[in-house]
Amino acid sequence: MSISKGSLPPRSSGNPRNNRPQPSAASRPAQNKKSVKKRGAFARAGKTLLMILLIVILAVLGYAGYLYWKFDQGSFGIDRAVPAGHSAAERPITMLLLGTDNRPKHPSNLTDVIMVAALNPHTQSATVVSIPRDTYVELSGYKKTKINEFYARFKGKEKKSGILAEDEMKTMMGKYLGVDIDYATVLDFQGFRDVVDELGGVDVNISENMCYTDSVDGTDINLKKGQAQLNGDDALDYVRYRKSNCSPKTKSSDDFDRNKRQNEVLNSLVGQMQSLGGVLKIGKVLDAVDDNMKTDIENEQIKSMISTYWKISKSNIEFKPVTGTWRSPYVYINGEELDAAKKSLQNRIAGAAAQN
Repeated sequence: MSISKGSLPPRSSGNPRNNRPQPSAASRPAQNKKSVKKRGAFARAGKTLLMILLIVILAVLGYAGYLYWKFDQGSFGIDRAVPAGHSAAERPITMLLLGTDNRPKHPSNLTDVIMVAALNPHTQSATVVSIPRDTYVELSGYKKTKINEFYARFKGKEKKSGILAEDEMKTMMGKYLGVDIDYATVLDFQGFRDVVDELGGVDVNISENMCYTDSVDGTDINLKKGQAQLNGDDALDYVRYRKSNCSPKTKSSDDFDRNKRQNEVLNSLVGQMQSLGGVLKIGKVLDAVDDNMKTDIENEQIKSMISTYWKISKSNIEFKPVTGTWRSPYVYINGEELDAAKKSLQNRIAGAAAQN
């Protein structure tokens, strides 16, 4: 006896219901083979797409778990509990962001970047106020001087006063801007370079040629006007450029131009961090800044901030650079702009939507 596929006996050639003969293979419609092939191709493509999506989802979830594990090790923030009701997911928070002019060949605690950010979880919005580094500050209880000198001064007095320079800066900047500041984060220039490099560069639109060299600290700025993707070194040159000593000289830049460029770079980095590529690079980014960053944010709060603001829209981030008048060696701030910046921070904390 012959054996068919599946070891089943051969079917009868007749129709069991009416004994009519079955049509031969040659007489069956030819279109069935084509439609079966088409359905098979679509099915295989669909399965492949589902597999790719599944791998991506698992990778992102696994990576999120990896990041949470890293934070649990206590290597980034402060290993202490977040006070009840103070989670970033529950209430607005404010942060002071300082970028120090600290490099291997040029140690320094002068702050070239001074920003205060307010974030509101209920409106999914934020305000970032940037202050020129040469701003003249006249504030009760403090020496009249440039704003970028305060952190270095507080650092020099830490042992005697017993107060951390970061805490002194939060108090001083809170008084200057009329808001209570919850946290302070200090990042040096090397950390900034590493973040940009780990994210694969930053996209900017350079408004003017920029050229400056300094053999003492190794600075070599040579940027050309137009759209560009900058690596860490060039991005740092871009936000720091002040004047030219090249031949021919390029257009000089003031504190206000630098603040605009800082905001441009920050805005671009936000977009890159939110992309899938950025998600998969966060671990390396955190590793890169680990030795170049100091913060008083709790580990649990960092995790809360990531989960709360990861998908914040760039259109909901209001950048408020404050300008003024340059009279060497100071910038005298425009009072109306400073008041507007204060109001924007207060509005964000109160729950108003961002205005761009």
